[in-house]
Amino acid sequence: MNYTQNHKISQITSETLIIGIDIAKDKHVARAQDDRGFEFGKRLIFENRIHGFIKLIDWMDFHKREHGKNRYIVGVEPTGHYWLSLAYFLKAKGIDLVVVNPMHVKKSKELDDNSPTKNDTKDARVIAQLIKDGRYSVPNLLEGVYAELREGVKLRDQLIKQLMVAEGRIQNHIQRYFPEFFDVFGDWEGKAALATLKLFPFPNAIKKKTPEEVLTEWKPFVQRGVGIKRASKLVEAAKKSVGIQVGTAFARMEIECLLKQYELFKEQLEELDEKLEVLVETLPGAKQMMNISGLGTTTVALFFAEVGDITKYSHPQQLVNLAGLSLREHSSGKYKGQTRITKRGRSRLRRALYLAIRPLVAHNPTFKALHKHYTTRSEKPLKKQQSLIALCCKLLRVLFVIGHKQCEFDGSKLLTGLPEKQVLKIA
Repeated sequence: MNYTQNHKISQITSETLIIGIDIAKDKHVARAQDDRGFEFGKRLIFENRIHGFIKLIDWMDFHKREHGKNRYIVGVEPTGHYWLSLAYFLKAKGIDLVVVNPMHVKKSKELDDNSPTKNDTKDARVIAQLIKDGRYSVPNLLEGVYAELREGVKLRDQLIKQLMVAEGRIQNHIQRYFPEFFDVFGDWEGKAALATLKLFPFPNAIKKKTPEEVLTEWKPFVQRGVGIKRASKLVEAAKKSVGIQVGTAFARMEIECLLKQYELFKEQLEELDEKLEVLVETLPGAKQMMNISGLGTTTVALFFAEVGDITKYSHPQQLVNLAGLSLREHSSGKYKGQTRITKRGRSRLRRALYLAIRPLVAHNPTFKALHKHYTTRSEKPLKKQQSLIALCCKLLRVLFVIGHKQCEFDGSKLLTGLPEKQVLKIA
């Protein structure tokens, strides 16, 4: 289906049966109407199971025959992940599925009865009315390698969160039982520091040893980089430690469990990154994207995981809207408010772009020149943060072109029209 408002409305004709479905965890509610808002029959309550989906198809076919319609369009309010099973089922059946914004449902539910009442039956009716007016969007249901990539990226986010939790708990443990640990080791993730946490995480065990004994126990874990000086410093710090000295039996079990979790999550993350890199390289335009100086495999993987098949987009502005980077203005009469981004889109994509643009501005000559131009131009110069957001949109447009044409990145085209004194030499 087309994405423009006029085309959305034109999809709804007198021959169209409109089905609005309110999604829930176990049971969904469906209501049917025509393009004028005239409702057909009673509501249908069906389960989130295969027999429930078949019941919905039979119910829609009945109304289609009963009222002389030749096609139907099904709309849902995307509630969590509960709508996805039905969406893929309907897609497999060749049935048009659209989604409506939950905020629109909330704001328009009083139009029919002037009542703030909310229930599943009413919401299904409101959803159908929004579809009738063309206030819907077509969901991007990924398939094949793109679906695999999205699941992989989602798993990666979960592993990173779990890894961060484990790291925080390890630091919490060190601060409670051996706060002087960081006077000896700048980073607890170093080989010698990790070996210390595994072998003798508490000061009481360390101060009984000589520096030579400590160094001997380090040797299987650390081949070089630490010596007797570091071991002596560790022993001295242990003797002067103010760490907690009670409850150490289970505290030792805690640090052992945390270190195992940390190593497991790190190993799983490395394994996942290798598989994602292999998967990403099979996508059209991915290698050319990764050839951009400062752009990594992870960013490209996140981009395709959120966007899907780039050829399904006809204009780069669609990607900008998808990322929630389109601008919104608040003005009235003589008052003109600040222009901000809408943030109505995929937050994961927006975050990936922002994290990617910072190293690009620092190391990529093209984006460095653009950033300098945006922040120092004589007319309407941007603040640094505004410039970064503008460059995120620019990066999306670059990725759009590369994805469609599978061409190499040419930074000189982006710098066309900039004053020569602001254009940095491109390596």
